[in-house]
Amino acid sequence: MKAVRFDEYGGVGVLKVVDVPRPVPGAGQVLVQVKAAGINPDEAKIRVGLEDSTWPATFPSGEGSDLAGIVAETGPEVTSFSAGD
Repeated sequence: MKAVRFDEYGGVGVLKVVDVPRPVPGAGQVLVQVKAAGINPDEAKIRVGLEDSTWPATFPSGEGSDLAGIVAETGPEVTSFSAGD
C-alpha cells in the first residue's frame, strides 16, 4: 500500500509517497481501497505548522483524509457496511 507522508513541517516539498503495511480494521472500523484522495486546507495548515499549538503533527504524519473508495474489509462489530460497498 502507498501513503502520503511527511517527516517535518513544510510546504508540499516535504510530502512523499511511501510504502506502508496494509492496515487491519479493528472493532467498528472499515478498510477502504482508496480510489481518490485530496489534501484539505486544514491538513495543509497542519503540515506547514500553522496549527501546531492546537493540532501538532506526530512524525511521520500523513495527509489525504478526504477520500472516496470501496470498502475492502470490515472489522468486528461493523454492521452498516460490507466489502464492496
